[in-house]
Amino acid sequence: MSWTTRRSGAPLCNARISECTHYVRRDRGAALTQAELAERLGISQCDVSKLERRRDVRLSTLRDDTAAWAPGCAWWPRHATARSTSTSRAERRDRFAAVRVAVPAEVLPGERRVAVTPETAAQLVGAGLEVVVQAGAGRHASLPDQAYAHAGAVVVEAVEAGEVDVLLHVRPLHPKLPARLKAGAITIGLCSPSTEPATVEALRDAGVTSFALELVPRISRAQSMDALSSQALVAGYRCVLEAATRLPRFFPLFMTAAGTVPPARVLVLGAGVAGLQAIATAKRLGAKVFGYDVRPASADEVRSMGATFVELDLEALEGAGGYAREMSEDRGTRQRELLAPHVADADVVITTAAVPGRAAPLLVTAEMVAAMKAGSVVADLAAESGGNVEGSVPGEDVSVATADGGTATLVGMADAASTMPVDASRLYAKNAATLLLLMTSEGSVVPDFDDEVVAGACLTHDGVIRHEPTREQIEGGES
Repeated sequence: MSWTTRRSGAPLCNARISECTHYVRRDRGAALTQAELAERLGISQCDVSKLERRRDVRLSTLRDDTAAWAPGCAWWPRHATARSTSTSRAERRDRFAAVRVAVPAEVLPGERRVAVTPETAAQLVGAGLEVVVQAGAGRHASLPDQAYAHAGAVVVEAVEAGEVDVLLHVRPLHPKLPARLKAGAITIGLCSPSTEPATVEALRDAGVTSFALELVPRISRAQSMDALSSQALVAGYRCVLEAATRLPRFFPLFMTAAGTVPPARVLVLGAGVAGLQAIATAKRLGAKVFGYDVRPASADEVRSMGATFVELDLEALEGAGGYAREMSEDRGTRQRELLAPHVADADVVITTAAVPGRAAPLLVTAEMVAAMKAGSVVADLAAESGGNVEGSVPGEDVSVATADGGTATLVGMADAASTMPVDASRLYAKNAATLLLLMTSEGSVVPDFDDEVVAGACLTHDGVIRHEPTREQIEGGES
């Protein structure tokens, strides 16, 4: 579709269309005709009609006050600004401004995901919100700036924290950032409250309302906002690929004229979302797969994926929300003793066990790894939270001498979901946008703390840490 200015016939770029649409997309009072809009925008009346259809808005529902939306439009007719009153430009802009949702580029080294995609940006714009995306924020996820502009977002060189109403992010914020946000601003993203107390304190002290996607309740209504599950899906898949590339043998069975190559034996410890995806991926690659989890309900899930469930003579450990609960030291020791022969028989061991808000449980000791066959691979998906495997280092491969004189490779996975940024961003952005839209009505973002999803996901609000375990950790249980 071709867009041109009415006066000069020069091409009208998507960025200018997006900028214009931002100022005129909401009903502000008295309507203007298409002819009047065409005059003010400097485009043809025909293009006004096309722009209305393209954005699914009525541009003619615009208050007859050019000052509300003229600032910032480089191609705005010069004579239009003459109608401005003595009121300051900033005051007029604030009076009519939509809620500003900002998406900065992630700054943590190695992080390649982005909190908003063009698809979710269009959803937020359609809900009456202004979406501001930092230039280059989506480049690692193969999302160019032009795609965001085409979706109705405004692409800027840098996000001004003090002008943000809602901040969407992936990794926990830097402790110094909350102080730059205005009081009452809202943040939505992964917060890691148990490991980032300095940031939680900063959010509390700044009066920021923060929502941690890790805290979204595990109920059916909140499944579309469950970022832990969506990112675990990606991580479980990637973990198997990392192990397969390091294993010096085939995963599947091969029957050839030169003989039969048996399939690799893969043991997956932990059958949550990541573990089940690891099982499914290993099965697709042709391995013989075994799975284990402390929760009895997981046995049927493991078998449904085509794997063999490892039965251990131990009590069940199922906690709230379907997560495993923390085990005692004696129970952990007994579990490792029973798992030792299964680990020794495996060519690949993948560990995915986690307890929210706690250090990852130790499932495999260094002695258990040393008892494996030469060339074996152990991939620890929980390396960043303390590790399921003794000696694992996040982001590094560690060689472990085996009893048969060879070596096994211990892979400490780090930010596994970020290694597949396209689909990880697609899923994460949908999680974050769904939670934001739950709190959005008629272009305003107002959290309803009577809603169990909103209340459950809230980390800080009005100078108070609302998540009780985090509050106790930081404030020692004091009110």
